[in-house]
Amino acid sequence: MARRIGGGDIAPAETRFSFWGSLADLGQLVMRSGAPQLRLRIAAALALVFVGKLAGVIAPVMLGDAINTLRPLAEGGVALGATFLVLVIAFATLRLVAACAPYARDAIFTRVSQSTMAKAAVETFAHALGLSLDFHQTKQTGTLTRIIDRGSRSTDFLIRSLIFNLGPTAVELVMAMVVMVVRLNWMFAITALATMVLYIVVTFRITNWRLSHRRELNETDNRVAGLSGDALINYETLKTFGAEARVVKTYETAMGDYVNASARANASLNLLNASQSLILNVGLGGMTAMAGYLVAGGTLKIGDITTAILLLSGLYAPLGMLGFQYREIRQAFIDMEQMVSLRDIEPNIVDAPAAQDLPPASDKGASIAFEDVSFQHDARSVGLRDVTFDAPPGTTTALVGPSGAGKTTAVRLAMRLLDPKDGRVLIDGLDMRQVKQAALRQAVALVPQDVALFNDSLYANIAFARPGAANEEVRAAAEAAELGPFIDGLPNGMSTMVGERGLKLSGGERQRVGIARALLANPRVLILDEATSALDGPTEAAIQETLRKVRAGRTTLVIAHRLSTIVDADQILVLRRGRIVERGTHAELLARTGEYAALWRRQTREI
Repeated sequence: MARRIGGGDIAPAETRFSFWGSLADLGQLVMRSGAPQLRLRIAAALALVFVGKLAGVIAPVMLGDAINTLRPLAEGGVALGATFLVLVIAFATLRLVAACAPYARDAIFTRVSQSTMAKAAVETFAHALGLSLDFHQTKQTGTLTRIIDRGSRSTDFLIRSLIFNLGPTAVELVMAMVVMVVRLNWMFAITALATMVLYIVVTFRITNWRLSHRRELNETDNRVAGLSGDALINYETLKTFGAEARVVKTYETAMGDYVNASARANASLNLLNASQSLILNVGLGGMTAMAGYLVAGGTLKIGDITTAILLLSGLYAPLGMLGFQYREIRQAFIDMEQMVSLRDIEPNIVDAPAAQDLPPASDKGASIAFEDVSFQHDARSVGLRDVTFDAPPGTTTALVGPSGAGKTTAVRLAMRLLDPKDGRVLIDGLDMRQVKQAALRQAVALVPQDVALFNDSLYANIAFARPGAANEEVRAAAEAAELGPFIDGLPNGMSTMVGERGLKLSGGERQRVGIARALLANPRVLILDEATSALDGPTEAAIQETLRKVRAGRTTLVIAHRLSTIVDADQILVLRRGRIVERGTHAELLARTGEYAALWRRQTREI
């Protein structure tokens, strides 16, 4: 099966699933679930299933034989012999075994099924996090989390259904029909078989017909989840533009589509249930009448009627579950489609087979070099074209230019969030594509313009860069980012929760947390993407002084719109439409009276 590369649609594709291929995938998932005593639990659970089904088939025979031992007395009444009592006790015991076996089975197997479900969720979650930047720029968070949740839960259901219901049901049907032929009459087996075949055919046909309703229901459910997730995540933007009513209207329309899809799905489900009930009750009535006729003709004994009815009831119980299980299995496969489709997407950025670690760090930072680098986004006409520059260890390189000039693309290439279409990006002389991503992520830290924080404490957000850091190191990073007075003024100090995406903090406070996090990482390369744009004048001046200090011993790449923040950069690269049009120091570029000088004059005039 071909695997897709990069981002793209993760909508369900009906042709993706092979039933037997899916069974093989489930089996492999179970075997790597990591459940304790995995093989022993599976064997014990299967044994309990077989014992329970066998007991359920033999129990009606015991009761029928018990009834056949009854003898009428001459003076009236019925004589109860020891054989009757023994058979009744056997009947009750077997019924108890048949009833309790599933409980024991679930107690043993729950650890396996839950471990398998967790494994599916963890693997899919890890795969989603490993996908490339282009995928995560196009996905909806709410939809993606729903795909992972529903897909993993359907995996648990499929395992239980296939191992403990479909297979055992087939075995029970065979055993029941054998008992009918041996103990009753072959016509019972033929009638039961005909009823079963008709039931299965009708169930499969109606279930296949209603699959489109289930798929439509899932799609509308995904849309509702995606809309609500986007709205809640972007609450501040929504509130700023007074768009509550508009967003609620869109959500209401999506919910209306969901209600209509749900009504159609339920109507088709009711049709299926009614058809199943009709077939089963007609079959049961016909076989009961047949048993009465044979007893009246002396072919069967009176107790055999009880055996026939109980066998039939026991036969129809798993047959009814067969219809339910088939329906739910097909629906679970639909739920799994999107998860499998997601896991079929391969990331663009992967470690090369011979990827290596970076050489030992020096006390000056790392060198960054672009060699004839070109890159173009699928959705944009301009990316980078033939960009070449060197950022020696310990130096500061600034990227300036208008929006869309390629500055952010250059930074993402320097972090290997993207790979160049042409050329190479090197760190300490190594092509980044030949360096392990884990090593590269430890060597490079980014302070973005819009710092995203987790819904956790201040401490956890700063320590995220280096979880093993000591409390003193976390505090020192916060102090270096001018967060000390702010933290001291909070009732809960470093334990203060910042809210989802850090919305309880101001923009400047979030940027300072981002700076503290980057400083704690102690990277070889520090990338600042307008890292002080949300700060007031005095705070920005203090942070800029801090950043000048922390540049020592590391290489710095700076994206800047305010040119006053980069006047001391070792080199300034002016980008326009993906190309470097000027390069040099601040003084050299001013002396050329070119594009940089024009930008400087414009900004100083505005000041």
